[in-house]
Amino acid sequence: ITIFVNLFLVKDLMLVNKIPLFEKKKYVLIIFYLIASMIFLTLIPSYTGDFTPELVVGVFSLIWINDTFAYLVGKNFGKKKLFERISPKKTVEGFLGGLIFTAIAGYLVFYFTGLLDLHTWVGMAIILSIFGTLGDLIQSKFKRQAGVKDSGRLMPGHGGLFDRLDSIIFASPFVYAYLQLLNYVS
Repeated sequence: ITIFVNLFLVKDLMLVNKIPLFEKKKYVLIIFYLIASMIFLTLIPSYTGDFTPELVVGVFSLIWINDTFAYLVGKNFGKKKLFERISPKKTVEGFLGGLIFTAIAGYLVFYFTGLLDLHTWVGMAIILSIFGTLGDLIQSKFKRQAGVKDSGRLMPGHGGLFDRLDSIIFASPFVYAYLQLLNYVS
């Protein structure tokens, strides 16, 4: 259900002016977007039944590398806007830079940890880059609807704690589903 709610959020991001955060559907959104996504995040390190903390560290590293390099590449080389009406500073070049550097980081995580195989890490890097960017755009749309620039005051200049976690919150159900799919198909 959480993945379907996230996909509906992507649909709302693309097609409607207002995400139903401030309407009747807000409780479904809160439960399945925020709470269930965080639960999936806690399930990732034990998707096989054994607890592997390095896995969650690797996932967080990949998502933060994506955010960092998307920003750096977009700021220095960005020309084409990704989704200007929602997040005017995000660029296609930034997205692609984040994707490429995250895939490289996936290789490095594989190389240094030996955990999982190379294809799994690169696949996770691609999933985290795509769905992390979508999560960031959805959170930007939430903020625009609410009329706020930052989602908190805990980390001044960084948009708030939710801004630091929006990518992983949105991407975690997809990463968990990917790992489960590989676990049961392989």
